[in-house]
Amino acid sequence: VLPLTTRKPGHRAPGISSLGSSGPPRDAPPMPRILITLGDPAGIGPEVVAKALASGQLPSGFDFEILGDPAAGNPGKPDATSAASAYTALQRSVEMLRADEADAVVTGPVSKEALQSVGFLHPGQTEFYADAFGIEDFGMLLTGERLTVGLATIHEALAAVPTLLTQEKIIRISQLTAAFLHRRGIRAPRIAVCGLNPHAGENGAFGDEEQTIIGRAIDTLNAMGEAAFTGPAVPDAIFRDAAMGKFDAVIAMYHDQGLIPLKLLDFDTAVNVTLGLPKPRTSPDHGTAFGIAGKNLADPSSMIAAIRLACELASPKPA
Repeated sequence: VLPLTTRKPGHRAPGISSLGSSGPPRDAPPMPRILITLGDPAGIGPEVVAKALASGQLPSGFDFEILGDPAAGNPGKPDATSAASAYTALQRSVEMLRADEADAVVTGPVSKEALQSVGFLHPGQTEFYADAFGIEDFGMLLTGERLTVGLATIHEALAAVPTLLTQEKIIRISQLTAAFLHRRGIRAPRIAVCGLNPHAGENGAFGDEEQTIIGRAIDTLNAMGEAAFTGPAVPDAIFRDAAMGKFDAVIAMYHDQGLIPLKLLDFDTAVNVTLGLPKPRTSPDHGTAFGIAGKNLADPSSMIAAIRLACELASPKPA
């Protein structure tokens, strides 16, 4: 693993940035600070973070601070020590964000099973940050070079999705997705909303959620005027249309409905974004990859994209 430089608050050498390069003049305004957690140090998190920082592909004018200890895990051998290190880094990031000591956080990949073994009580990092900030109106969105996908339900058993799906959930993630697109400079977003069932229910032949829940939510959304919403769209066709540029985002009804096409097309560039937080949180859209940890085989592209997006979202809004 490439060497990492960790800067602690209040321990920055004069004129030296957290990347070891010459910092701004002492009378210059402070640079936006982007926190980067290593994730589980037994995985590829330390490697992709180090490669990203050394890539030359990150924007200038930002202060990057690493949270986590790469020595707390043996590559490819996750245990309670490595999980505890990852959990501590997440908790520290919340403390710093709350105290206005940082402007955004990028989280490295973690093992949810390992985290839960050391007291982590959430399905994933998305829910952890929402709970830490007391946010109920939050959502999970994935964005890459060709697709942007918002999820109406997140880490839920597939069998539970039909009972969990409500108009309110669809409206919430759709509004959050529209706001995200506005933030990125898309003034009139075009958003497709997937059906739940094959062929979007075929007028009730394969289920009625499209008629009783999804279609009604779309009507409400279009009346609000925040974006142009289309649907309920046939799930097996709409992602192709979006990838070809006909839509700016797609709202999927459940996790794999949205992530399978996104990872097929944008695996190396996809970024996970938690919507609705007071400060941006992004993450690479891949896991710990314990099988290749410590072998210098990990591709940092998704981590680079996650850091770049965090910098963009932490910057002043475009006029």
